[in-house]
Amino acid sequence: MTMSARLKSFLDDNKIPYTMMSHSPAYTAQASAATLHIPGKELAKTVVLRSGEKTLLAVLPASYHVNLKRLAAMAGGSVRLASEQEFAGLFSDCEPGAMPPFGNLYDLPTYMDESLAADEEIVFNAGTHRDAIRMKYADLVRIAKPTVGAFADKG
Repeated sequence: MTMSARLKSFLDDNKIPYTMMSHSPAYTAQASAATLHIPGKELAKTVVLRSGEKTLLAVLPASYHVNLKRLAAMAGGSVRLASEQEFAGLFSDCEPGAMPPFGNLYDLPTYMDESLAADEEIVFNAGTHRDAIRMKYADLVRIAKPTVGAFADKG
């Protein structure tokens, strides 16, 4: 199993307990949840957005969608989905589309939907389409320092 070296160092330096999980390659959050045999609401996906010239991350359950209007209200300006070309160089230690929910590792503001707090543990991509991490939600919030609010819609 592998994960982003930057992410591993960050978790280890902060003495965060976590479990690595390996699965067959999956290229969407819902497919990852299915291969890991967990409900989509327990797998956090990371969505890259743009607000003007600024890039930001939204973290929400795999089975939810970003409500752009609600997120714009939280972010203080209009937001839209970023194209892969717009963020290609930002996550050089990750496979495209497999970014972990730690914007602070990339100097990006991070917004996390409050629905993720419903479960004590959270699962997310470890920087590849084959590896995931399970850790306590409270630890994730403590070290990722996201802005938490309600901006996601089910299904």
